[in-house]
Amino acid sequence: MSKFICFDLEGPLSPQDNAYELMKLFPNGDKIFEVISRYDDLLTLEEREDYEPGDTLALIAPFLVLHNISENDIASLASNASFTGGAEKLISWLQSKGWKVFCITTTYEPYAMRLTHKLGIYAHNVACTSLPWDRLRLTLGKEELTLLKQAEEDILTMKPVADDDRIKRSLDYFFWEKLPTTGLGEAIREVKPVGGQRKVAALSRFATKYDQPLGNWVVVGDSITDFRMLKAVDAAGGLAIAFNANEYALPYATMSLASTSISHLTEVLEAWRKSQRKEAEKVIKEKEKSGGSDDRGYLHWLAGRKDINEIIEIHKRIRRLVREEAGKLG
Repeated sequence: MSKFICFDLEGPLSPQDNAYELMKLFPNGDKIFEVISRYDDLLTLEEREDYEPGDTLALIAPFLVLHNISENDIASLASNASFTGGAEKLISWLQSKGWKVFCITTTYEPYAMRLTHKLGIYAHNVACTSLPWDRLRLTLGKEELTLLKQAEEDILTMKPVADDDRIKRSLDYFFWEKLPTTGLGEAIREVKPVGGQRKVAALSRFATKYDQPLGNWVVVGDSITDFRMLKAVDAAGGLAIAFNANEYALPYATMSLASTSISHLTEVLEAWRKSQRKEAEKVIKEKEKSGGSDDRGYLHWLAGRKDINEIIEIHKRIRRLVREEAGKLG
């Protein structure tokens, strides 16, 4: 019988954050992205209506268009992107054992499709974010140019966390009052990044297609865009894995792995394949007793655990090691 596993792309399978790398292609783009990424966290934490974690990819789109970033730039980044340690080995092993492998990612389509193709994940098993590049460019008039340049100047005076109140007030005004009055703003409203509840919806579509309830799935995520998917699968009795995760994802997972290699999941997934949660829990708790070594193999069973502060710190350290600059993002 086939088993079903779904990965987030950025973090579990590739250390890069595609949107962050794209923003770095123009001057100060990295700083602008860090502020907008923090704004994304703030909107998610306040549970703003009709907003999902990962909608950052819609919010940064105007700035990418302003600086002539193209689909070719995205494809080029994908060609040079690396994989998380052990990712290729793990995907190959899963497929050799008859698993069906899926990927649900907030990432833009040209990037997601190239990387998953390299890993041997079928395109029809991938859900990602599409962007109407041509339409967005056509809506970039004089009014939009002036508005975006002013917004950039304002954003560059802000620092994440330290200026959270100001970030919230200023970007609320820009994104929800000023930009929507323009043609570009109208086009941006149609962009629906695959994060948060949309990840759950994408997983549910795959589950329905293969007639497999969420309790039969394994999902792997690491950040705020994944927590709803992790929560849904854990609640259904499936296996929700937080890999090198942050404090937004860990509380919603069944188990976690902090490691420079994701292939340390092999034994756990073999246990799940044999008798699902019961055997997986047994293997993880046994390995948890011995702990990890250096920067590898820190496994923890999280279901039912209340105090995870120490685990968060382990993940934070290894997340920064593996993901470098992207590790500080929500």
